[in-house]
Amino acid sequence: MSSGSQSPGDADELAVSLTAGELTLEGTLRLPQRAAGVVAFAHGSGSSRHSPRNRRVAATLSDAGLGTLLFDLLTPHEEAVDARTRRLRFDVGLLAGRVSAALEWLDAEPRTARLAVGLFGASTGAAAALVAAAARPERVLAVVSRGGRPDLAGPALAEVRAPTLLIVGGDDAAVIGMNREAMSAMTCERRLEIVPGATHLFEEPGALEQVAALARDWFERHLRGSGEPAEGPPA
Repeated sequence: MSSGSQSPGDADELAVSLTAGELTLEGTLRLPQRAAGVVAFAHGSGSSRHSPRNRRVAATLSDAGLGTLLFDLLTPHEEAVDARTRRLRFDVGLLAGRVSAALEWLDAEPRTARLAVGLFGASTGAAAALVAAAARPERVLAVVSRGGRPDLAGPALAEVRAPTLLIVGGDDAAVIGMNREAMSAMTCERRLEIVPGATHLFEEPGALEQVAALARDWFERHLRGSGEPAEGPPA
């Protein structure tokens, strides 16, 4: 793990580098002392680890004693290509491979190796998170989707074992339908939460706060007590 500065409060925040095949992906790990679990974020279309919406959700999870890993699904070169073609953001197989690489990194990192793991996906990142969860049922214990496209996970939906929460804005009619379609293909514990009056990006006052609270409660329910708490940072 690469080093970083101690953030305010009792959480350690570090810049990290993840290996995905021959590529290196940049990320940020925030780990409260004796974290009850860790949640890796798969961002949505045209976004990155700096997504303000994901960072706000991550802050709520951190305040609840959960670690968070925000990382780039694409390299800077791939982001430039995707900005022109909009192709890579819909390559769910590619994105799921990057999420799987993040899970492998969490397995290898001593501070997170014994923590219960959850995945938080937005937009097409939600499909990638579900495909990765289906491939690692023993490791991924909970999934939350925000304004996601879980339908793009295809056949993997039936293989997901992790309890899954799908959060959609009440005014995002098309995506509500896609989430209902995905739910019908799933056999695990799953729930659809609709935030009234919210659109796809949950930009309305209070909407993202509702998303963060729903995600926190879901992860606390399914991760807390399922792993070993992380030790505090070394002196």
